[in-house]
Order: sequence, then structure tokens, then C-alpha cells
Amino acid sequence: MTTFLDLHRQPRALLMANAWDAGSAKLLAGLGFQAIATSSGASAMAAGKRDGELTRDEALAHAQAVVQAVALPVSADLENGFGPEPSAVTETLRLAIATGLAGGSIEDAPASGSPPYALDHAVERVAAAVEAIRASKQPFVLTARAENYLRERPDLDDTIRRLQAYEQAGADVLFAPGLPDLAAVRTVCAALSKPVSFMVGIPGKSFSVAELEEAGVKRISFATSFYRAAMRAARDAAKEVLERGTFTYTQQR
Repeated sequence: MTTFLDLHRQPRALLMANAWDAGSAKLLAGLGFQAIATSSGASAMAAGKRDGELTRDEALAHAQAVVQAVALPVSADLENGFGPEPSAVTETLRLAIATGLAGGSIEDAPASGSPPYALDHAVERVAAAVEAIRASKQPFVLTARAENYLRERPDLDDTIRRLQAYEQAGADVLFAPGLPDLAAVRTVCAALSKPVSFMVGIPGKSFSVAELEEAGVKRISFATSFYRAAMRAARDAAKEVLERGTFTYTQQR
């Protein structure tokens, strides 16, 4: 039986589609994606909130609805573990595993947009997540995120040090969203032995599948980009009705 982690070891990169509710998860699964992910930004916007405003209970209820909607592995965006201390990460992982999730990611920075945690503290948080997974005796793919480039700290050397430390602490997949170019992606991939994930969705920093595979990426996710594309289509249809009084959008398939 192919496990979620096995999907990160294929010759081609795993395309993991980010859903924003159970219905979008079903649509994406029906198109042939092999795995589904939640997105903190997309799930918050779908609930009329901003990224980071969902509570842990709300985020996990959303993730569970997606898990129940599809017969595919689902990985959750668990933000920063919903608390700065390792104990908060432990509890978040315990609750996440109980929902039936196949995996989840933990960020190394506060939800407030502040700079990343000190490295030693960030490693303790990853280690706490790993221990929670081991205690559960359930398969769960842990992704450790280094947030430097999303927190205005474009330091590639520090990003690699962090990812290497998280790898040593037991994370299964490593992820540094916002890398500026393919050269940086290649450098990160070459510095790690475990699979590297890449996030599409930032204008000017979203490369093709072929380019990312050549750079060594083993998983590609899409953040809020599918949600935003769907909302643009809905907005354009609504504007056509209000501004032109026509319904040509109904002819699109």
C-alpha cells in the first residue's frame, strides 16, 4: 500500500492541491490530484476572516471536514502550532492526528508576523511535534517550515541551517516558502536529504513543475492560489450581471 510519505519519493514531484472547503476538495480529488492540503489563508478567507484568525478548533474542524470529503491523504496547514511553546505544538499534533489527517505543517514563527523563533526554540517545537506523532503510533507526515522569506529575513544560509536542524529533529518534509529564485531552490534541495516542498502562488516566485522537479523539489502545493482563482471567476461573473446585465458566464465550462 502506498503511503502519503511514499508519494514524496516518486520520480515526479507530488502535486498537492490546496482546498478551501469540502466541496473544493472533492472537485480537486476528482481531477486526479494524489493528495489534498488545507491552506490557513484560503480556509480563513472562505470563513470571512483573515489568515491567522481561525482558532485551533476552527482550523481542525475545517481539516476534518476535508478529510471526510475525500479518499485521499490530507495534510493540514497547522500554522505555528497555535502557540509558541512546545507544549502547544504537542497538543495541536495530538488533536490533528485524531482527525484522520495524513500530515501537517508547523511554522517556525509567531502568528503575529514577527520574526522567526530563535533556532534552539524552533527545534524544540519540531521535536515536540515528532514526539507527539511517535506517541500516537499513527502514520503522520510532519512538514517543518522555515519562515524567513515570509518574515522579511531573506537569509538563505540561516534558512538552510534551520531546515537542516528540523531534519535532524525528525521532520519528514522541509519547506521554506517564498524562496526568491530557482538557484535558491536548488541550493536548499541540495543541502537536505529529506523531501523538499515548494509553494506556488507568489507572483514572480512561482516556477513550472518541470523547473521545480529539475531543482530537486519533491512536493508542490498551491497555497491560496486556487481559492483566489475561483473567487476571481465568481467576481467576474457577478460584475457581468451588475454592469452588463448579461449571463455569458453561464456558457463557460
